[in-house]
Amino acid sequence: MEKYTQIFSKYMYRNPYWDYKFDKYILPDMSEGEYHYVETPGSVMIIPITNDNRVIFVKQFRYLNQKFSLEFPGGGVKSHFSNLENAISELREESGIVANKITKIGEFNPFNGVTNEICFVYIAEDLHFLNSMPENSEEFELLSLSLQDIKQMIKKNEIWDGMTLSAWSLYYFSIVVE
Repeated sequence: MEKYTQIFSKYMYRNPYWDYKFDKYILPDMSEGEYHYVETPGSVMIIPITNDNRVIFVKQFRYLNQKFSLEFPGGGVKSHFSNLENAISELREESGIVANKITKIGEFNPFNGVTNEICFVYIAEDLHFLNSMPENSEEFELLSLSLQDIKQMIKKNEIWDGMTLSAWSLYYFSIVVE
């Protein structure tokens, strides 16, 4: 298999969160192709684990789906911070949690046909609860769930966010099922 050769790349639209890009490239058979995609600096998700092995989720309203979603704290990477610094900031902002121990457990691309985004996943342990500091467009409710609660809520489609499910898979299969 051969890689495609890029002819050019153009920004079609930019906003503070992502860029919409258009590329032209040469396919292995020498024909031209086009690709439209979302480019981002990446994202982070943090799985907060309490001392009694409960997992903290944030509940928030998701405008595009017009329903509430249970998710791990997380957000887009701000390029002037490291991924770890972004994870620490998002955890504090969304949940009010400060963790004495944060460990990276993996990374994934949430939709590799549409975006080049990489989501970096961390576990937060030895938690201290303070006040959350959400942005003005955000509102959160915290939930503390057991492993059994999470399993049942996934089965019932009550936890449906793809990035949360991917992060949970990294955690579950690398930490819980060893």
